[in-house]
Formats: sequence, C-alpha cells, structure tokens
Amino acid sequence: MSQQAREGETMGLARRLRDLLLCIFFFLFIGLIVVRMAETTEGKVEGEARVVDGDTLVVSDMRVRLIGMDAPELAQTCLRAAGPWRCGSVARDRLLEMVGAGDVQCRLRGEDRYGRSLGRCTVGPLDLGATMVREGQAVAFGDYEPEEEAARRQKRGLWSGTFDRPRIWRQTHGGMSEAPHISADWMTRLWSRIGHEGD
Repeated sequence: MSQQAREGETMGLARRLRDLLLCIFFFLFIGLIVVRMAETTEGKVEGEARVVDGDTLVVSDMRVRLIGMDAPELAQTCLRAAGPWRCGSVARDRLLEMVGAGDVQCRLRGEDRYGRSLGRCTVGPLDLGATMVREGQAVAFGDYEPEEEAARRQKRGLWSGTFDRPRIWRQTHGGMSEAPHISADWMTRLWSRIGHEGD
C-alpha cells in the first residue's frame, strides 16, 4: 500500500472517530437538557420538616424520601466492637438534629414506587443526604458514592463495625423493596468520572 493510500485511510478513520464522538456528545447534551427540564418542572417544597426516619421527611404535609441515599431502618441494629447498637434510631436522630437547625428546602424529582416524592433536601447550605452518607449514618443509593467512600475510609458511623445495607435488611425482614435512585445529576456525575479516568 502506498504512503498516500495509508494517509487517506488514516484520515478516513480519524473522520469516522470524530463523527462518532460528535454524535455521543450531541446525545449527552440532549440528555442533559432533558434532565434539567425535568428537574425544573418537578417542583420544590420548603418549610418546617418532621423526621419519619433516617431518610424520610414530611415537609409541608408532603412525604419526601431523600434521593440517592439509604439509611438504616428504625428497627435495624448494627454491630461494632462494643456490641450491637441501634443504627436506625441513631440515623433518625442525626437527621432530626440537622432538620432542627432551620427550614428545609427540597428540590423534588419524581416519586418512588410507593408514591413518596423523591427530593434532594437542604437546610441552608447543608445537603442532608450528602451529610448523612459522609458521616456514615446512611449509604449511597444511586448517588453520594464519594461521600460513602470517605466515610468507609474514616470508619465513621456504620463503617465503624459491620452492618447489613438497609436494602438487604429490608429484604430479609419483610420490608419494602426499593431500587437505588437514579439521580437527576447522573449525566453530570458520568461526565465528571469520564474526565477523571486519565488521572
């Protein structure tokens, strides 16, 4: 094969690769727009909150399940060197403590299969879900993986001993079956991970 033919073949391959990447970026961009539009149409709720358990609130008479994380059930116990401890009650109490610091603002993102609104909730600048997972009072459930990894490394909360993930505990104790939440920020997180693959 001549040098000119090889160069032509290389350029053709480069064009096809460029077109494929442009197509991927186009669909990612469209997906991001759709997600953002859905996010803005889902709505918001704010006000004083009542804590149901470590991952569920009632805000302005609306039951809101914190999206992207999963806290132990109220009756759930975990183990550490000192013995069993009521990790579900401790998680609820920590969420209650944060909620008591001021009004809660939730960006709602649809509902789960049980009709609860899914939302990312904050008190001032404090993201309740991120804080619960970072402190080891809950686990990642479709989001907050970096916070869970930090809690695991530092052996905080649940990670100070052994425990069943709440989803597994529910399955073995006849509780509600629930799939991990797909956060509306999934494209942003995917893009961030792609950008850090070469690090």
